[in-house]
Amino acid sequence: MAASNAVGGSGGRGPSGAWRNWAGNVTARPARTAAPGSTEETAAAIRAAATDGLTVKAAGTGHSFTAAAATDGLLIRPDRLTGVRKVDREAGTVTVAAGTPLRRLNETLAAHGLSLTNMGDIMEQTVSGATSTGTHGTGRDSASLAAQITALELVTADGSVLTCSAEDNPEVFDMARLGLGALGVITELTFAVEPEFLLTAREEPMPFGEVTDRFDELVAENEHFEFYWFPHTGSCNTKRNNRSQGPAAPPGRISGWVEDELLSNGVFQVVCSLGRAIPASIPGIAKISSRALSARTYTDIPYKVFTSPRRVRFVEMEYALPREAAVSALVELKALVERSDFKVSFPVEVRTAPADDIPLSTASGRDTVYLAVHMYRGTPHEAYFAAAERIMAAHGGRPHWGKLHTRDAAYLADAYPRFGEFTALRDRLDPERRFTNGYLQRVLGD
Repeated sequence: MAASNAVGGSGGRGPSGAWRNWAGNVTARPARTAAPGSTEETAAAIRAAATDGLTVKAAGTGHSFTAAAATDGLLIRPDRLTGVRKVDREAGTVTVAAGTPLRRLNETLAAHGLSLTNMGDIMEQTVSGATSTGTHGTGRDSASLAAQITALELVTADGSVLTCSAEDNPEVFDMARLGLGALGVITELTFAVEPEFLLTAREEPMPFGEVTDRFDELVAENEHFEFYWFPHTGSCNTKRNNRSQGPAAPPGRISGWVEDELLSNGVFQVVCSLGRAIPASIPGIAKISSRALSARTYTDIPYKVFTSPRRVRFVEMEYALPREAAVSALVELKALVERSDFKVSFPVEVRTAPADDIPLSTASGRDTVYLAVHMYRGTPHEAYFAAAERIMAAHGGRPHWGKLHTRDAAYLADAYPRFGEFTALRDRLDPERRFTNGYLQRVLGD
């Protein structure tokens, strides 16, 4: 259950020109909006905003739960800045406009017999929003989308356009791959891709104690391992994705619809609505639901295995912890739920990532485990999230930039060894804070 936008991460317009994110927990009322169709039009819109003294934020599809894209100045929408611009099979890259939805990118790559190496579990975000907030999947050797970027185009506060890669403007490239929209507006991204391959997914229920006892083994033995623990139960559902020689054996049309639409969306929506109306019913429902889990195995092209439709709306908090803290933090979280009055209808999601070299990546410099907690939209989540956050912070956790948290710049400066390098580059590229908003003031400081 990933999050993201461009940056904001499906949002839409409400009354009086208001913009809302996908979860409905963030609303912005920009002074004006623009939907540029090119880099040049984007630069012109930023220069005009500067002349009028307006701040600027770029919004994607609203899948962030934070106010990363909120602004009362100029809101740049992604609607026209879309499309795959170049597929370079020899170089193993694809260049895409920043507002392109991941779904369109994946479908285009598949048509060319190509694929990203890894991805998150939804495809509704824009490519720029997903990377700028740190959207990731799970993987032993690969995880985040930002780590797959090989070049990008950035419009800075004065309307200048920077082409950035490991060779051109390398310092900016280093930081802007995951830049929170604080350094400028990304208009184009180039990703590394590879020939399309097949993945075999093995989904299997497993007791909580067995998953935690075997966690290191399961991560090491599988290219992509993740699991969901169902609060109020001792049950988990595990998923192992590994490359396969084939043949392709996708889920049957009816069985796939039952699993991915009827159960994961339709029935789950009813269950969540019942839990919101009668919270005391949630633990009993969870026990019945967890006993109904069944195993399945299927083989398909990557994006059809990595991603799933998510139609039940929720709010989410996710923390990245040092890999070695995974089991202890999860055991503490389970004990918290058991001793509290919290009624949690959504599973806790556990994924992993290898260390990377992106300064503000949640996996920067360390092998990582991700623990994500969710609550159905409209149900009280604050106390549960706050208690879970205390556990995460005690283990040196880094909050996902696009998901709910209460951390500030003082905490984050300690959590990220290269935090000062990022803020120094921000000072150089955006000294007047053209791209700031309340969220960035909190997490990056002024």
